[in-house]
Amino acid sequence: MSCPGHGESTHPPRCQAYSSSSITDAQWVIIEPLLPPPGNTRGKGGRREKHPRRLVLDAIFYLVRGGIAWSQLPHDFPPSTTVYDAFRRWIRDGTWRRIHDALRDLVRVYEGRDPLPTAAIIDSQSVRGADTVPRSSRGYDAGKKINGRKRHIAVDTGGLLLAVVVTIASIQDRDAACRLLARLREGFSAISMIWADGGYCGRLLTWAKTVLHLTVEVVKRTDDITGFKVLPRRWVVERTLAWISKFRRCVRDYETLPVTHETMVYIASIMVMSRRLARTGDWR
Repeated sequence: MSCPGHGESTHPPRCQAYSSSSITDAQWVIIEPLLPPPGNTRGKGGRREKHPRRLVLDAIFYLVRGGIAWSQLPHDFPPSTTVYDAFRRWIRDGTWRRIHDALRDLVRVYEGRDPLPTAAIIDSQSVRGADTVPRSSRGYDAGKKINGRKRHIAVDTGGLLLAVVVTIASIQDRDAACRLLARLREGFSAISMIWADGGYCGRLLTWAKTVLHLTVEVVKRTDDITGFKVLPRRWVVERTLAWISKFRRCVRDYETLPVTHETMVYIASIMVMSRRLARTGDWR
């Protein structure tokens, strides 16, 4: 079947559509202005971009959704080296974060909220590491019996991703939280309240208050109640972790560098938010 136009004269006349990950026209209208201006592939002196950006982005979305290797991208997409180069280039120049943060602001405004959050919820999730994850950046989570890495995320009160930090799986949540909270403070000056579970306790609370001017409130489990119980605030971040795990490239960590897995999480969030905005039709 024919693909929608990519907004560039160099796009091929026909390509295969992948319903679960293909960028819709409505999504492309939202995302395209957030990409850097077209230019050389490797900066000054590099070759001009040959392949349509929409198709390159489609390929990256397809990889994140399907969990395949770069070399396994279908031939309907640009060469895997071209797609990977764009992926890495947009990590280096901050494009992925800019797209993600702009979409999050749009979603918050559409929902009638201020684009700047004042509170966040944090949690972590251990994921198994593939053979491609080096020993130097992996560990063993004895509690979950998982050898790999751990992703630590912060979300707003609606579950939108604010920040992610990837570490070895053996690290204690309260130790990794120092990096996560510092990243939150750097990016969100209005945040003052953080909700967390019992794994974030001890000196972390004092340090966060004294150094970062953040109040960390621990949401404790109620031992008096047996069976399943949804904890206030906690379910929001747990739902976001569940959303992330729907993207097969995020179910397991295949990346050599932790920052690459962080980017995969941001891209998964970009896919969720852009589809949400595209469905509204009146997000401007």
